[in-house]
Amino acid sequence: MVSRRNLVIGGVAVVIIAGVGATVLGNKNTSTDKKDFSVAMVTDVGGVDDRSFNQSAWKGVTDWGKSHNLQKGKDGYDYFASKTNADFAPNFQQGVSANYNLLIGVGYATNDALVESAEKNKKTDYVLIDDKAKKSLKNVASMMFKQHEASYLAGVAAATKAHELGDNKVGFIGGMSSATIKAFQAGYVAGVKSVDPNMKVDVQYIESFTDTAKSKTIADAMYTSGSHIIFQAAGPAGNSVFTAAKDIDTKMNADDKNKAWVIGVDMDQKDQGDYKAKNGEAANLTMASAIKKIPSSVVKVANQSMKGNFPGGKVVTFGLKNNGVGLTKSNLNDKEKQAVQKAEDAVKAGDVKVPSKVN
Repeated sequence: MVSRRNLVIGGVAVVIIAGVGATVLGNKNTSTDKKDFSVAMVTDVGGVDDRSFNQSAWKGVTDWGKSHNLQKGKDGYDYFASKTNADFAPNFQQGVSANYNLLIGVGYATNDALVESAEKNKKTDYVLIDDKAKKSLKNVASMMFKQHEASYLAGVAAATKAHELGDNKVGFIGGMSSATIKAFQAGYVAGVKSVDPNMKVDVQYIESFTDTAKSKTIADAMYTSGSHIIFQAAGPAGNSVFTAAKDIDTKMNADDKNKAWVIGVDMDQKDQGDYKAKNGEAANLTMASAIKKIPSSVVKVANQSMKGNFPGGKVVTFGLKNNGVGLTKSNLNDKEKQAVQKAEDAVKAGDVKVPSKVN
């Protein structure tokens, strides 16, 4: 195992931020530095193909492994899938037993199991993604994202389009009503209200990240009630919001004013919005996606751990200012892009402080 030293907080920020958005191929010159270093990830219940948070984190692990010419599996990089919360602790133990040097826990639900495992295995490094570890340990780093800032931009885009459509409300569907998801809600509502203080935001929670049936029922009702735009922050359950929108949009022309839109989350979900309109025209209903740049962040922290520069005991935060979160804009029109850019500039300049908690 390589020796470890803690970096000062500023140093951690500089090292990590510098790599956000960079191609992982740039690390190939270090592919022979530490061939016996290995990384594994413990998923939450969403799984690595959730088209959202877990998939984004797994991409980071895969990018890291490939950049060092490693293979998926023991002594390289891998993941342990969790079907229920009860799987977290045994999955971390599997990672320890297989001698992985770095173990990554995805999401707040893995916090307790990760900390418990880290306390028992001081020689193993741990990273908790999107939550702060409940105990400060020298072998645990917490990776936080200012999802409320990306959500603020989503709210600005949604309200701007709603005005164009003549709507007075938009929708928000959350998974579990946790502090993390409520941060999405808080930022989104703030963004909507910055455009129109009188616009209503219909907020509803599934209270699950996997109940796709309930998700679709809520989405169907929202669209029927007059919300043409829904921002979903619900993990795999959020995939059903796309299904609900397609049920509507496939029955009309692609440019119909009554078209349903979805705002994606965590990773660019544009491909989930592909569909065929009534006249057979290829179209897309993903208005935008509030993204966390998790893959490049995972690559950088894994490299730090490999080189003995692991930011143990630290909380590393990514937001708009350091390019750690953002909003995709390819499906926005010029007016919407201008509104989003203006809002982004204001947040980066510190002129707007986006709330992360629901009042």
